[in-house]
Amino acid sequence: MSLKLGDLKIKSTAFASGRIPKRNAGDGENLSPPLEWSGAPKGTVEFALVCHDPDAPLVRGFTHWVVYGIPAQTTKLSEGQKPDAFTAGVNGTGKPGYMGPYPPNGHGQHHYYFWIYALDKPLGLKPGLTLEKLYESIDGHVLEQARVVGVYER
Repeated sequence: MSLKLGDLKIKSTAFASGRIPKRNAGDGENLSPPLEWSGAPKGTVEFALVCHDPDAPLVRGFTHWVVYGIPAQTTKLSEGQKPDAFTAGVNGTGKPGYMGPYPPNGHGQHHYYFWIYALDKPLGLKPGLTLEKLYESIDGHVLEQARVVGVYER
């Protein structure tokens, strides 16, 4: 999948300072953070969103959230977004929905990449895709992508 940058932007008021609040972490309330995006390119039909921690001590890091089939007119997800509002993929535990940051104690600061992908057609993807399967499915259909990064440490 090639990198396609443009005017698409994503942000979160929860971690505008960079640090993800405990309420959005696995050792807190485990609520997904509020996210907003703007600047979708012309031709966007739907969005996909993922949250991934490349610092997790696993071969491919850890996937915290996979959600797709988000309609083009959607520009935000509220805090605590339920997995049934759109099409839910599975996180690194194999379960649908958001799993907040929960790095090993003393492992240092981890980075959580929230990626939004603007897609050029409705892909009709079934629920339960892993991050890897989602990437395979959207390859060739990404108009633009953007990210916001939050950090968390225990």
